Amino acid sequence: MIFQLQFFFNEIDLFASFFQRTKPTNFQLHKIYLTLASYKFPIKMISDIQFKNELDILIQNAIREDVGPGDYSSLACIPVSASGKAKLLVKEDGIIAGVAFAKMVFEYVDPNLQIETFIQDGTPVKKGDIVFHVSGSSQSILKSERVVLNSMQRMSAIATKTKEYVRLLEGTTTKILDTRKTTPGFRACEKWAVKIGGGENHRFALYDMIMLKDNHNDFAGGITLAIAKTKAYLKENNLDLKIIVEARNLHEIEEILKSEGVFRILIDNFNFEDTKKAVALIGTKCLTESSGNINENTIRNYAECGVNYISSGALTHSVYNMDLSLKAL
Repeated sequence: MIFQLQFFFNEIDLFASFFQRTKPTNFQLHKIYLTLASYKFPIKMISDIQFKNELDILIQNAIREDVGPGDYSSLACIPVSASGKAKLLVKEDGIIAGVAFAKMVFEYVDPNLQIETFIQDGTPVKKGDIVFHVSGSSQSILKSERVVLNSMQRMSAIATKTKEYVRLLEGTTTKILDTRKTTPGFRACEKWAVKIGGGENHRFALYDMIMLKDNHNDFAGGITLAIAKTKAYLKENNLDLKIIVEARNLHEIEEILKSEGVFRILIDNFNFEDTKKAVALIGTKCLTESSGNINENTIRNYAECGVNYISSGALTHSVYNMDLSLKAL
């Protein structure tokens, strides 16, 4: 209960802070929700407001880190009154991601910057494509440039890899999931990129879903005790969280199935044959998820074993940034 109240108060504080700065009318409040909806925030394990807060913190930290007390290169040689225009140029084929996020960065740096968008998030792009134009203060464009490019290059790489995994799963009922193997401080954007690429988001963090992995089970005294203690804790604290339990072998799956209330079983590092046996054993008692060293060469075989989900840390921890450039016009 304390945990839920803390999130409630955090959201109230967020709104209160915003209201103090803007003194919104009912119309403005309505506009806030329309803006949130327009960004198509993908994280549903946490609220849209919480996710927006994560993005705000991410942008603030990124600009603080990159700009510090000032962009002295621009301040030294470009007049404050100078205005200009730049284009976001694609230099490598892939799936574009981060367009909506880039708009948030530009707006944070300078609300007067104007964005003309030609290609939306999730669209396949080719070398030479122009994603958007940004116009306004030359200093503001340059101050935003590196954060926009760093973010979009990584988000586009993640969306591109995710789209490839989704393509490999076509014709099956299996969905691809991301993991918490993300870049510290950049998780919100990386999970957003997975969604843009057609994948699904796993839990956002440690607080929005229970996941009892091998260490939890061992430290708790075994799988059965870990599940029982977890259910008691959730009830005592009035928390409504789904429970996923990891299994290392078929024997552990049999033990998990003896306990009620498990949402999904994580079939971890199983071979194809044992995965098929595990799926048959679980049946419709709960959902199934395969994970562990699954790559482009094996993902289809695991999907054909009948699992509901395949989770892959590679979506976010093993990508090379897609080549993009912001060029003055």
